[in-house]
Amino acid sequence: PKTANAEALKLLNAGVDSLGFEIVKEGFSAADLDQLLDGICVSAVSLAFSGKGMGDVAELVIAKLEKEGTAAEADVAFAIDPLVKGLSTKGDFCSPNGEKCFARIAALVRKTAAYKHIRVVTVSADIFSNAGSTIVEELAFALSAGNDYIARLTDAGLTVDEAARKLRFSFSVSSNYFMEIAKFRAARMLWANIVKGYGPAKNCACKMHIHAETSRWNQTVYDPYVNMLRGTTEAMSATIAGVHSLEVTPFDTSFENPTEFSKRIARNVELLLKNESHFDQVVDPAGGSYYVENLTQSIAAEAWKLFLELEEKGGYVAAFESGYVVERVDASAAAKDKSVAQRRITLLGANQYPNFTEVASDAVTEAAVTRRKKAGVLNPYRGAMAFEAMRLHVDRSGKTPKAFMLTCGNLAMARARAQFSCNFFACAGIRVQDNTFFKSIEEGVKAALESKAEIVVVCASDDDYAEAAPKVKELFGGKAILVVAGAPACAPELEAQGIKNFINVKSNVLETLKFYLKEMGI
Repeated sequence: PKTANAEALKLLNAGVDSLGFEIVKEGFSAADLDQLLDGICVSAVSLAFSGKGMGDVAELVIAKLEKEGTAAEADVAFAIDPLVKGLSTKGDFCSPNGEKCFARIAALVRKTAAYKHIRVVTVSADIFSNAGSTIVEELAFALSAGNDYIARLTDAGLTVDEAARKLRFSFSVSSNYFMEIAKFRAARMLWANIVKGYGPAKNCACKMHIHAETSRWNQTVYDPYVNMLRGTTEAMSATIAGVHSLEVTPFDTSFENPTEFSKRIARNVELLLKNESHFDQVVDPAGGSYYVENLTQSIAAEAWKLFLELEEKGGYVAAFESGYVVERVDASAAAKDKSVAQRRITLLGANQYPNFTEVASDAVTEAAVTRRKKAGVLNPYRGAMAFEAMRLHVDRSGKTPKAFMLTCGNLAMARARAQFSCNFFACAGIRVQDNTFFKSIEEGVKAALESKAEIVVVCASDDDYAEAAPKVKELFGGKAILVVAGAPACAPELEAQGIKNFINVKSNVLETLKFYLKEMGI
């Protein structure tokens, strides 16, 4: 607590006005809380608490605020989330006694009823997105879980006004710029419709309180500075969409404890949008845009359809326990993984346009690029992990495989295919040797043999391949793996002559690269 307090004070002096504390200490006490918040003016900043023993932590915080007389103006949120976080990560909720758990949540809601800005429950919708769900699924599942909370809390004797005001939603923001803006706008509209269905006394209970965190799914450990750009566009989406609070993930979070530099950059993204771009001074800047309005309506319609489907299954908990939620998210994740492998989804630095000379630093461990799967629950991961694990294996293999670009025939096509092939093989950490052009095939083969490259890629036009590829194969005599760049019409004839390796835009890049690494004994 003492170390966290020092860090918090430093951040507050650097422009932050909202703090999130993750409690990892067992038996967190009132003395720990006093030390944690020492010197922090609670009424001047927003606080969020997550981690272990949230029910006990909430009791301690509320007691402290009441004692100090700051409870009425304090802006505090607790990440109590048995339905989404509990079910999604543990496979059960409120273990061992669900009724007792919700009775305690209801008690906390009653205790904080007079405190307008204290939120007891946080629906952790970011888990869905970071596990590979679509935007529609993330929204629909979050709404369904929120509806379950209201239903259970009203069953416990609370009014809908009391229950709805104590809910907070935490979403992830992906790099799908306009879709994310539309998602948040649709979320507010749909949540208002859901709460209105319970007949609240005041419409203000229908307002959705949203926290956003930039995506972890699309972060990469190779070429990590690109993560800064991802975080910037994602932060802009969330800000334009009108979220209440925002966390920009530091660019190096996926492979190391964030450094002072990475934390400063993440912090300054938000400060720039707020203090230099003044995005906090405009209400719904995307409103009225034909494109964004149509996207909002489309996402709302699809999410509502899925929400109703979940309601027919008995609500979020029933749908999760039947396996539907996990199956649906896993199917979406598998589709995304396939798109990443085939480069229909681009992750710069991982599956497209990699840094050719980059070697993973010691900070990147196998654990950082290893995807862990546990049955029956949602498993957050990063989309680039499969490529990163492959490249890290090459980096740590002690070998330096090389691919040589044998450019011949039509100059324009040779150069285009050489650039494509360099990007292709560099994704696996294979060193590439590009060449401008060889005047003859013999000259190219001689240079390739001198390079001692394990892979030689013939780069020419489709019309040139029928003659050039067999000639290259003959001159090499099996001294390297021969690859043809493209999908020429003469491919069947080339295959009949023993030329079987082709790469093109339709290739599954991941599986193809794994095949070549295996051929090279890596």
